[in-house]
Amino acid sequence: MPERSAPPPEVPAPAPPAAPAPEPAPPIAEAPADVGPPSPFPPSAAEVLEPLPPAADDLWARIRKGYAMPDLDGAIVEKWEQWYAERPDYVARMVDRSRRYLYHIVVEVEERHMPSEIALLPMVESAYNPIALSTSRASGIWQFMPSTGSLYGLKQNFWFDSRRDVIAATDGALNYLQKLHGDFGDWQLALAAYNWGEGNVAKAIAINQRAGKPIGYASLKMPDETRNYLPKLQAVKNIIADPEKYGIALADIPDAPYFAVVKTHRKMDVKRAAELAELSLDEFQYLNPHHNRPVIAGADEYTILLPIDKAELFAAKLDLMDQPLVSWQAYRVRPGETLPQVAAKFGMPVETLRAVNGIGARAKVPAGHTLLVPAAHPTQDTVDGLSQAVFTTVPQGRTFYYRVNRGDTLARIASRYDVSAQDIRHWNGLTQNTVVAGQRLRITSELAPNAGKAKRAGGKRVLSTQAKRTPNKPAAHAVSAKPAARPAAKTGNGTRSAKSTTAAGS
Repeated sequence: MPERSAPPPEVPAPAPPAAPAPEPAPPIAEAPADVGPPSPFPPSAAEVLEPLPPAADDLWARIRKGYAMPDLDGAIVEKWEQWYAERPDYVARMVDRSRRYLYHIVVEVEERHMPSEIALLPMVESAYNPIALSTSRASGIWQFMPSTGSLYGLKQNFWFDSRRDVIAATDGALNYLQKLHGDFGDWQLALAAYNWGEGNVAKAIAINQRAGKPIGYASLKMPDETRNYLPKLQAVKNIIADPEKYGIALADIPDAPYFAVVKTHRKMDVKRAAELAELSLDEFQYLNPHHNRPVIAGADEYTILLPIDKAELFAAKLDLMDQPLVSWQAYRVRPGETLPQVAAKFGMPVETLRAVNGIGARAKVPAGHTLLVPAAHPTQDTVDGLSQAVFTTVPQGRTFYYRVNRGDTLARIASRYDVSAQDIRHWNGLTQNTVVAGQRLRITSELAPNAGKAKRAGGKRVLSTQAKRTPNKPAAHAVSAKPAARPAAKTGNGTRSAKSTTAAGS
């Protein structure tokens, strides 16, 4: 059988012709850069313009950059550093309270070109507790005594106490500190005077001058409280500068406003205001601690601080409210009527009646005295009645007699016991302010008969945005927190006498 030949090898099919190479795309013309309007400055001006400062990481960084006071060191500073380092929970609570107010105070301090350490001073005075009250009745984060607060325009009446108003008290405190710095030319001496009183510091300086001794803070003889005052501030300053060194964890505080301001002419319950702002009552009162009663009343216009994201909502909701926002009314005590009888008439515990009206447990209320009591069915007449009634505080404390010394004046005696000269005239049937040595004066005061002298210190402007106004009803004004501008420094005013012991917040 013939041998079969192998099949011929397969020839691969020819490849398809290659596609022609794409032509290069035509170049796209670039649009000219948007250079904007011509600069009003000549090109050379860019060389002399001061560059904008870099944004601060947080408010603590901004504060650290503003430190300008000379540092203290020594055993007392170390003692207070250790005291804070051993109490991290205390520091955490203090920082948590300060976050509501610290941005506002830092901005105010920078506007006046003051050292940023001043913004930390309320940590020493009150641990940033807005309702801190010392044994000598100094109150608020800046710890003002009643008489000195009145001297600086901080109103205190039945309805509110502006010493606890963060904006007004901050303005007054910074005014006073500026004045002290102008008097002594030294921030350490200014702070010593803020604590001890400028008269005492001036006397200590004069004593050293006569003895040929130095007149700096460290060289003056002063009480232990004042001797510890600046070292305590230095310890706070050091901890904020380097918290890790002391084992302290500082919570972040944004370098931005925490609160805005709403201005309104309407009276309202504090509780209702908190509900309109969608805040807890505690948070509302942290920002508005100056209202003494459960009703915001007693003035022609009211300033309410709210978290910055709640202010416009509050103002809008307030403008939509047509019904009364007050559930309290005025009631005059009848002859022979007792507080337990009044409390029973309005269905409330007598302790609550006393607390609402600021009446002490042993204080007596005379016939004709006006009380704040619940209103079962409040109307606009109820609200109007609060404006027409005269509410006064009931005298507190013990009554004693004071014998006038040579050189005493009625104003000086009133300041010593933290009452007004008008009060002393009323208690003693005096028709003028003249007193004579040896004269006995009847005085009612919470301060002891051998009390020393008193303490400290305003009102503030803010940018406003008016909310919609409805007919026949005053509109609320949402007022933004002030931007961090740096205008020229303001001028302080006024005087203040020696400080009482501060009850720092816990």
